[in-house]
Amino acid sequence: MTDTSETTSRVTVVVATMNRLRALQRSLPHHPGPVILVDNGSTDGTTGFVRRHFPHVRVVEAGRNLGAPARNLGVRMAETPYVAFADDDSWWASGALELAADTLDAHPRLAVLGARVLVGAEQRLDPVSAEMRRSPLGVADDLPGPSVLGFLACGAVVRRQAYLEAGGFDDVIFFFGEEERLAMDLAARGWGLAYVDDVVAHHHPSPPRDPAARQALAVRNALLTAVLRRPWRVVALRSLDALRRGPPGWRGLRSAVPRLSRALAQRQELPPEVELARRTLERGYSM
Repeated sequence: MTDTSETTSRVTVVVATMNRLRALQRSLPHHPGPVILVDNGSTDGTTGFVRRHFPHVRVVEAGRNLGAPARNLGVRMAETPYVAFADDDSWWASGALELAADTLDAHPRLAVLGARVLVGAEQRLDPVSAEMRRSPLGVADDLPGPSVLGFLACGAVVRRQAYLEAGGFDDVIFFFGEEERLAMDLAARGWGLAYVDDVVAHHHPSPPRDPAARQALAVRNALLTAVLRRPWRVVALRSLDALRRGPPGWRGLRSAVPRLSRALAQRQELPPEVELARRTLERGYSM
């Protein structure tokens, strides 16, 4: 299904994938055009299948697994002012991207619009969307909803200029939790990030094949994000938290070590007002 209407063409959908052909068969028909699919070295015939059956999708072959930064390729190639991300198992509700574009047009400081993400056939509200909805940062006068300092990539529409200005996703984090560092860097540059409940995305994730590995990855990336941008006190607290988590935490700490030199080389502490906002969020969500 393609949609080349003038309103929708303000937004390019960028999908990064690797060996998820079955999921793409379900999700790609839901995407309005234009669509850019960045393939992270799939070996399941993804690229050939998509080119044959979805000719409106522009396929980019990265040749290897770039992780989340594969999306950067799609954003750079996009010719629209806004980019909506989608996972290979997610898609945007009918009319959502038109509404997102209208909202971004009306709020020029808005860099990231965080959507309401509904999970599975039962359409459960994603816990991250629930957190964004009750953000303790309030609503700025020039933003369309609660201010946030994070987002779900599969439920985000970004201003292309701002995304590229902030460097996009990075290969220190690589994948999983990659949104936090980018969100803080955008805020540090004066951009706004806001949750907009009326813009809806659908996500149908498969159950994690290795929950312990996923926990370890979350620990690794939380620590690396802290090293990249947070005060050393926060780095220490996240390290202690990892130690208390038992084997998954220990595994996460070990896997962070080979990436520490790159994280340290790119370390730049946040402006005080952004760090304060980040701490306010952490306190608010823990209550």
